[in-house]
Amino acid sequence: MAKTAEHKAKAVSIHIGLNSVDPKHYAGWSGDLLACEFDANDMAAIAHDAGMKSTLLLTTKATRANVLAAVRAASKKLQAGDLLFVTYSGHGGQIDDVSGEEEDKKDETWCLYDGELIDDEVFLELSRIAAGVRVLVLSDSCHSGTVIRARVPEGSTAGRSKMMPPSVAMRTYREHQAFYDKLQRDVAEAAGKASVPTPDSALARVAVSKRLTAIANECKAAVILISGCQDNQTSLDGDHNGAFTEQLLRVWNHGAFKGNYAKFHAAIKARMPRTQVPNLFTLGPVGKLLTERPFTP
Repeated sequence: MAKTAEHKAKAVSIHIGLNSVDPKHYAGWSGDLLACEFDANDMAAIAHDAGMKSTLLLTTKATRANVLAAVRAASKKLQAGDLLFVTYSGHGGQIDDVSGEEEDKKDETWCLYDGELIDDEVFLELSRIAAGVRVLVLSDSCHSGTVIRARVPEGSTAGRSKMMPPSVAMRTYREHQAFYDKLQRDVAEAAGKASVPTPDSALARVAVSKRLTAIANECKAAVILISGCQDNQTSLDGDHNGAFTEQLLRVWNHGAFKGNYAKFHAAIKARMPRTQVPNLFTLGPVGKLLTERPFTP
């Protein structure tokens, strides 16, 4: 989006990486990973090179309160033409959907240090961002494509998965059910009733629930999400980067990449195995944003 004399476009970024979570909240499970903090630091380096002001939240600092506060603080500062860049690397989880609007009866989550952040909460925060703001979200986690349809069995030996084991997810939800049920009800109340989605507010290639349709209809920002895997797949951790982030960095090649977001996603996807295929979906009026070079302030 072009800069104007009245307002010089600015860009801010938030980078979240968790190599573990607090066992006190997750039924004794610490979810140890190796590369998620590296992922967050590498994404922060890209943001720095592009001249963005960044917030870095690693493991114990990546709490629900800190992440929501960072997104809300950035949202308040942003005007049309500005860019918000958010990255997450860590476990993906699931909780029971109390509204009955999800086909698989589950809501997807980011596993933050002291509790899960529900996908509906993320969408609600994005819907409150000012019209004309550009938003890029990169999620290197499981359940990050759209909605999970098939699970990777517990005990899989196909590398370190970023999926919270289903048994842990179930125990965590049961131990904190009142908390997570209230979060979902609060989002549903804030979203209001769904209406027929407009072309600009529909989530691309996503069968949305009535609740997400209501949230989508309120979104005035242009949002692109590129995630680490499809619905029926799992994202893998690595020794230095997650599998998705590693290929993203190779495609970006320290800024040598010159294509747009659509080509960026396609190039990353081409480098990934069929067992982990990055997904892309959008929210709001993204036609022009998709044609821009990635990370352009």
